[in-house]
Amino acid sequence: MGTRVVAPFRRFAATNPLIVDVVLALVFTGMTVAIEVAVARRPWLLGMAPEHGFRLPDRFSMMLTLVANLPLALRRRAPLVVLLISCAAAIVYHALGYYYGLNTMPPLLALYTVAAQRSPRLAAVGAVAILVMWTHAFLVGPVGLLGAGVVQAGVMIAVAWGFGNGARLLTDRSRRLAELSERLSRDQEDRARRAVTQERVRIARELHDVVAHHMSVISVQAGLARYVFASDPVTARDALATIAQTGSEVMGEMRRLLSVLRIEPEDEGDGVSYDPAPGLDQLGQLVERVRSAGVAVEVTVTGAARPLAPGVDLCAYRIVQESLTNVLKHAGPARAGVSLLYRPAELEIRVTDDGGGSERAAAPDCEKGHGLIGMRERVKLYKGTMAAGPRPLGGFEVVVTLPLSSPTEDEQPPMPAGETSL
Repeated sequence: MGTRVVAPFRRFAATNPLIVDVVLALVFTGMTVAIEVAVARRPWLLGMAPEHGFRLPDRFSMMLTLVANLPLALRRRAPLVVLLISCAAAIVYHALGYYYGLNTMPPLLALYTVAAQRSPRLAAVGAVAILVMWTHAFLVGPVGLLGAGVVQAGVMIAVAWGFGNGARLLTDRSRRLAELSERLSRDQEDRARRAVTQERVRIARELHDVVAHHMSVISVQAGLARYVFASDPVTARDALATIAQTGSEVMGEMRRLLSVLRIEPEDEGDGVSYDPAPGLDQLGQLVERVRSAGVAVEVTVTGAARPLAPGVDLCAYRIVQESLTNVLKHAGPARAGVSLLYRPAELEIRVTDDGGGSERAAAPDCEKGHGLIGMRERVKLYKGTMAAGPRPLGGFEVVVTLPLSSPTEDEQPPMPAGETSL
């Protein structure tokens, strides 16, 4: 209940600090002036009668009270100046013989503000000024109060300084936390943007690999079917069957990619599934499609073949797929060879052909397209090496080396150098 009552006042004070300070200054001034007016009418109050050695309040004392209290309205803007003015007015007030106990509290509030907003060195200057003011007040006051008065002043000054310094440390800590939170938020946004960009590149690469390979096969088979449609119906029917099968396969892979894009995070545990990504276990189907398109392909496997991590397996499959697609598109009549060499810690993939290697070096797809660029990106992503170019005796060659890891390893590919995983 108390919190609900105080909360609106805290919000008001946070949003309107000047109004709050004006109210405080008026309250301090009003209380002190009211005491002076009461004492002027009844001198015996607080033992302030002339026979006790004090000068009765008058217009000049009230003017000094205004000078000592009203500057508190600007304590947040110039706290040390306000403190010094308040102390100077109080010293003059006490030196003229007015009651030593009045106008001593406003400097403490100013000291709190100095300690909360300024350096400890300035706060020490303000504390010394207040101690001087209070010592002077007790010196001109009744005899015998100096020692106890100085101790009391020291305690009150220490309390005001302690609260102010604590507020300053809390404000600094809150500011640093806010800056750190903002920096972390920017870093998270940058990471999210990089992740989105990387995912877009991966999706674009997948789409290119799927569409380019299968459409190349379909284009070759369609041209063959049209060429032999009247003269060799059997060959034409076989070509059309290959087109139908290849179209079905590309549609299946497109559906797999789209299902990955459509799946929501909360659906992952609800039985939503999609076909696994292709790997080297489907190399035979890939080679058969290329053979049916008119390119003789020979596959050689050296070493002990073993299961690969999903990401590396997909990368190896796409490398072979893109290389054979380039053979279809650029080599003309050619024979191709696919060699897989399993070493203890790496897999070497070599795809060669005996087609028009020198012309392919200048082919648009090799220089400006996405074929070799996509392969290089894939290989770099898995910290492998790649070399591609014409062979000395004619034809073209792509050699890729991929580091191998355990097939049970996380499917996520390693991040490029200088980046961290989200």
